[in-house]
Amino acid sequence: MIGNKSDLDNQRDVTFEEAKKFAEDNGLVFLECSAKTGENVEDAFLETARKIYENILSGVLDLKLTDGVTSRPTVGGSDGVGGGGGAGSRQDSGRSSDCAC
Repeated sequence: MIGNKSDLDNQRDVTFEEAKKFAEDNGLVFLECSAKTGENVEDAFLETARKIYENILSGVLDLKLTDGVTSRPTVGGSDGVGGGGGAGSRQDSGRSSDCAC
């Protein structure tokens, strides 16, 4: 579970402690991040990827299931590793905000 906009602490509806307890009670990883400042954004993606990878290795997720996680090359990439530069890539996003992402 990832809480965004951690830079707006004074506008919170849910305390850090409440969110952390909810995550623990439901077997979830919990991180807070801020897309505006960039704080913990990379950690959020890396932790999510690490958890998915652990679940694949342990058999919780099966890459062979057609209705689950599948492995296939990305747009413009032949090896299945990112960086294809397709329509969804960062440079093509057309964003002009002050976001750190």
